[in-house]
Amino acid sequence: MRQELMSLPKTLAEDVARNLVMVARLIDEDPEEAYGYSRVALRLASRVAAVREAAGFAAYATQKYGEALAEFRAARRMTGSVELWPVMADCERGLGRPERAMAMAGDPEVQKLDKAGQVEMRLVAAGARRDMGQIDAAIVTLQSPELASNAIHPWTPRLRYAYADALLEAGREDEAREWFGKALESDKDGATDASDRLAELDGVEFVDAMDDDEEDATSTVGTAPAEEHTAPAVQVPATIADDIADATDEGDDYDDDDDEDDEDELNAWADRADAAAESAEAPAETAPQAERNAGEPDAEGPAKG
Repeated sequence: MRQELMSLPKTLAEDVARNLVMVARLIDEDPEEAYGYSRVALRLASRVAAVREAAGFAAYATQKYGEALAEFRAARRMTGSVELWPVMADCERGLGRPERAMAMAGDPEVQKLDKAGQVEMRLVAAGARRDMGQIDAAIVTLQSPELASNAIHPWTPRLRYAYADALLEAGREDEAREWFGKALESDKDGATDASDRLAELDGVEFVDAMDDDEEDATSTVGTAPAEEHTAPAVQVPATIADDIADATDEGDDYDDDDDEDDEDELNAWADRADAAAESAEAPAETAPQAERNAGEPDAEGPAKG
């Protein structure tokens, strides 16, 4: 990413980088706000692959799947990388096209993914199976050496969680409880709500003592619609935030030697970016042509069936 930003004029590179910093900071806590910053960055530097990728993840986080898919395809054309393949397939799911996601799961690009990418692809394929009502096939899809391994990797909690959730949908409650427990054991960062799902299975209820309304104070854990549990939601890679941080570190070639990006400066810039985002055109009007043609197969041909 640093090299891409350094190809821009200094002032433009600074503005783009700071927009991307805000995307990385906000995408988990306030996806809509992150999306606004991504649109600013996209207007400033649409020919930078990292900007297209960040814009794709911001759109994905706000469930704008057609727009996200268009941005991911653009980034892939620019870089030739296959690392976005799983999230592109999940966008197909979000657009109601699980058959296309399944077709992508069988494409040669999957073999070029690293282990983490292959696990993500397995999660997406299992989700697509569930979308099509093929729960037993989804369970089989998730069964793999990675699932059976006792080693803990960043993707382990989500893989175990997805397996537990599929088992539960298939009516295999005892096995589901076991795997929710395994997901919880490996989930040191709270990436899943495995503890809540276990509590739900055990009939545990939580009471909010601060709520004056007694009816609203007591709620059963896990009452969210089933679809909230079944979507395997490809995570925004941590490397994006790391790359942004690296590219905006003090001392980069496009920074003044005596210029520190302290918090007050960044906040002042953020206010200006907010104003720019508010004055931007509506997403439906500024979305790339590929979004408006989301129903058409991509020129690269990854969407089949």
